[in-house]
Amino acid sequence: MTERVGDQMAGQGAGGQPVRVLVVDDHPVFREGFAALLGSIDAVRVVGTAATGVEALAAVAADPPDVVVMDVQMPEMDGIEATRRLVAEHPEVGIVVLTMSEEDATVFDAIRAGARGYLLKGAEPDEVVRAITTVAAGGVVFGAVLAGRIAEFFSAAPTTAQSRFPTLSAREHEVLDLVAAGLSNQQIAGRLFLSQKTVRNHVHAVLTKLQAVDRAEAIVRGRDAGLGRGGRPAG
Repeated sequence: MTERVGDQMAGQGAGGQPVRVLVVDDHPVFREGFAALLGSIDAVRVVGTAATGVEALAAVAADPPDVVVMDVQMPEMDGIEATRRLVAEHPEVGIVVLTMSEEDATVFDAIRAGARGYLLKGAEPDEVVRAITTVAAGGVVFGAVLAGRIAEFFSAAPTTAQSRFPTLSAREHEVLDLVAAGLSNQQIAGRLFLSQKTVRNHVHAVLTKLQAVDRAEAIVRGRDAGLGRGGRPAG
């Protein structure tokens, strides 16, 4: 990030007030440096920082900002899950994901979770500030390269099992695939290197999103979509 934003981005939030921003990132040097950079811009007022998704939820509950700038890879609760919960509990708060990841799965998981902006950490400061002010005003912003890939994805005809269940995250698709293969929660935890509690949470989310009455129905629907073929347990 450079320092050439001092006289840029005169736009502000509703009523001419600065956009109130919460910065969420688990790397203290980046988090504090980025917060200081934003704090030097008239259009933005940093109202707090958080190091995890859990801290972000608590901070927003205590004092909702206009926009949360959210990292993805964080301990305790990642940025995708934090975004999903914040959108559900505080729909008036805009989420801009700012991360190193440009993988399609991460981008689309963020969109499904409800993020209205997605930028890479290599973006110029004026681009980040423009995204923050645009999202605060109700708009949607993605970096130029990512926007092109998103357009290509949504213009393509649905051909995969993932397109059958667009509300599921990438991890939830993995879990449904293994559920459809007949694996238990313990076996799924071993395959994915997750705790059984985390697997139970993912299975519950899958059943809820599919509106399946039980695990058996999820298995049938998963297999109908072509899932579960590669993960059948031995024996």
